[in-house]
Amino acid sequence: MLCLVKLISKSVADTQKIAKILIEKLTAESRKKATVLAMEGELGAGKTVLVKALGRALGIKKPMTSPTFVLMKCYKLKTINYKLLYHIDAYRLKDHQDLEALGIKEILKEPGNLVLIEWAERVKKLVPKNAVWIHIDHIGDKVRGVIINEG
Repeated sequence: MLCLVKLISKSVADTQKIAKILIEKLTAESRKKATVLAMEGELGAGKTVLVKALGRALGIKKPMTSPTFVLMKCYKLKTINYKLLYHIDAYRLKDHQDLEALGIKEILKEPGNLVLIEWAERVKKLVPKNAVWIHIDHIGDKVRGVIINEG
């Protein structure tokens, strides 16, 4: 993997800035299949905070909550590059087969989809090779390290 960037977030506002940087990079690229952001990091590291910031940067106005119990939520987007944002929380899954029943393979084929997967390491077999991997670590009480790698 090629490391794109290492960033520090000390607040939700910093995370929103990181989200805007990511969206600018992703919308500049043309893809033949869905764009996948595969997120990993310990419980409470800030994966859902980043997902919410990405949604906000893409114009989602309604509250976004983690789909921990429903596994996946879908949001309509009004951008040139993306039509739908899929938010997947794989925390409770045993493996990738649990997502297959939800139609994940079809979702990953559609270039108008932006797929955000929390706990992506649990479903790694389904994550495309060209996914952007985002690892978030606790560095301090309110400080997070964000490492963004492109597959």
